[in-house]
Amino acid sequence: MRCKTFHRKKIVLVFVICLLLMLVLVGRLVHLMIFESEYYQELAQDLHERERSVKAARGQILDRNGAVLADNESVCTISVIHSQIEDPEGVIAMLVAELGISEEEARKRVEKVSSIERIKSNVDIETGDAIRAYGYAGVKVDEDYKRYYPYGELASKVLGFTGSDNQGIIGLEVKYDEYLEGIPGTILTLTDARGIEIENAKEERVESVPGNNLLLSLDYSIQAYAQQEALKLLEAKEADYVSILIMNPQNGEIYACVNVPEFDLNDPYTLNTGADSSSMTDAEYQDALNQMWRNQCVNDTYEPGSTFKIFTSSAALLSGTSSLSDTFSCPGYKIVEDRKIRCAKTTGHGTQTFTEAMEHSCNPALMTMGLKMGAELYYQYFTDYGLLTKTGIDIPGEASTIMHEPENIGEVELATMSFGQSFQITPMQLAVMASSVINGGRRVTPHFAVAVEDQEGNVLKTFQYEETDGIVTEEVSAQMREILEKVVSEGGGNKAYIPGYRIGGKTATSQTLPRSANKYISSFLGFAPADDPQVLALCIVYNPQGTYYGGTVCAPVVRDIFENILPYLGIEKEEALVLEDETAEDP
Repeated sequence: MRCKTFHRKKIVLVFVICLLLMLVLVGRLVHLMIFESEYYQELAQDLHERERSVKAARGQILDRNGAVLADNESVCTISVIHSQIEDPEGVIAMLVAELGISEEEARKRVEKVSSIERIKSNVDIETGDAIRAYGYAGVKVDEDYKRYYPYGELASKVLGFTGSDNQGIIGLEVKYDEYLEGIPGTILTLTDARGIEIENAKEERVESVPGNNLLLSLDYSIQAYAQQEALKLLEAKEADYVSILIMNPQNGEIYACVNVPEFDLNDPYTLNTGADSSSMTDAEYQDALNQMWRNQCVNDTYEPGSTFKIFTSSAALLSGTSSLSDTFSCPGYKIVEDRKIRCAKTTGHGTQTFTEAMEHSCNPALMTMGLKMGAELYYQYFTDYGLLTKTGIDIPGEASTIMHEPENIGEVELATMSFGQSFQITPMQLAVMASSVINGGRRVTPHFAVAVEDQEGNVLKTFQYEETDGIVTEEVSAQMREILEKVVSEGGGNKAYIPGYRIGGKTATSQTLPRSANKYISSFLGFAPADDPQVLALCIVYNPQGTYYGGTVCAPVVRDIFENILPYLGIEKEEALVLEDETAEDP
């Protein structure tokens, strides 16, 4: 009896266990069929679909007048699917012949076991059609896009370029990538369980969405003309670099930013120096590329020299430590502590007024202004003018000012800073500082981007840029405009003079470090009209050979640029000034 009971209990226990297992299995089945059915349906679909990505066309980059500076070109991407290849040797031979790759590379790609292997992107349409015509199984030719720059080297260090994945690498292409990049599309192909494409099954396409267009303040005509002038200057002076920056000092819009030698945007990995990259190590080649891509106006700092006297003189007037009625004595040098710091005119300028000191670009006079302010006040104005902060320009990699710590500024350091040496700023920083001084005292943010539009021309975003008021007073700004106009009409900047136009400006000739190398930087900063500045131009020549004075090398270039672009911008000559000039020349 006890034995029967025992067996009955075992049977019941086994039955209960089986029942529980069945319930678990049923529950799991219900969960899979009802709650996770969508997931497994997608998984099954994925197993039978092969997805290929299709690039989206990037948005165009347009100048202020609608000229296309960056566009797209239809190309092909060539890929192979290992499981579908029926004639591997034929495919390898075809890839070598049509794409110009080595047999070793082609074999490596074709024999690689992967769902899809990309062989080459940015293949021209004709080559893509030729490969398609072979009809090899497992070879895919997908239409694609690559970036195309209609004007080659124009504004290369501003626009930047894209990589093989169509993503921005440098310049505006990377800065505004989020607006320019589109949404990639896909091509879905049905396959069987072995990954073999199902015959006669239609491909399903999800079309790509093109990116939005970027509108710039850059002007193609002004950029092209300035670049032409810079190239002539580069060749004539056998210089290392020439930079020309043209902007609106009232709102920070940049019309041109030239840094020659530029590089070919359609071939950005070929060195513009003519150097053989094959003889370089990878590190040397990358360093050479980085140097070629640098925008000297934004990425590099330099000692500005006498153009920085715009800051010193305006700060002296603003602080009240100097006035227009002051006179300065220049014997050709100034003794500061134990240093004898010379003027460019070693015989001296004698006694001169504040304005005449600027006309003559007299170092002793400017040192006197700086020393009267004192290190603490001078540094405070350096800070207040925004010179210790970046300009905020919309180009990646802006360099920071290199400046003494306040406690390290002695009288010698202050004296040399007063005429633009012993510290470094970027050319863009100089242009922004000068704009603040001549536009009534507003520090503007220099920029290229104006707006973003969709493909139908609808404005999606208008960019707003920060301005800071009160850098200098309206009175000091008016005084500085008048002084700088006399620098051109009567002083060292006279080679920038244009009859009929009121031009202001300042020359500079600075010596690079180490001083013993006897290398110079020539520059001229000019603006017009002097009474209501609408355009500012800065020309810088790095290491010119022969004559290296800024007033001789750079001022004539700015004059030629202004003669061409002022009428283009709608700034006409003043008839009274033309008549006055003719009268002055009448014997």
